[in-house]
Amino acid sequence: MDTLFYDGSCPLCRREIRLLRRLQRGDLAFADIHAQTPHSDRRPGREALLRRLHLRLGDGRWLIGLEANVHAWSHTRYGVMFRPLLWPGIRSLAEGIYQRWADRRYQRKYACHPCRASVTEE
Repeated sequence: MDTLFYDGSCPLCRREIRLLRRLQRGDLAFADIHAQTPHSDRRPGREALLRRLHLRLGDGRWLIGLEANVHAWSHTRYGVMFRPLLWPGIRSLAEGIYQRWADRRYQRKYACHPCRASVTEE
């Protein structure tokens, strides 16, 4: 089973996870990053998980960012609509947009010193 790690304190992230939970076929698990114990199951650090979307495949491999998002949606009947985002040419544009959005979300949410300290504590 694949597991999608998400920021449970982010309203936008929670909305998308609610939608994915409702639409998925039952073969995708969800893990709130803030509810995880540090270094459980050899996962990346908390800050890395908060900076980019992470999905752990059933075989233990990790997908990050746009690729994780597209794979998560492949667990729904709408997955075919997301596949073109990984096509050559479109992928570089889509990844650039995703990275800018993810960086901006992270900076807005965790840029203050006390917030950052809580993210890096592990």
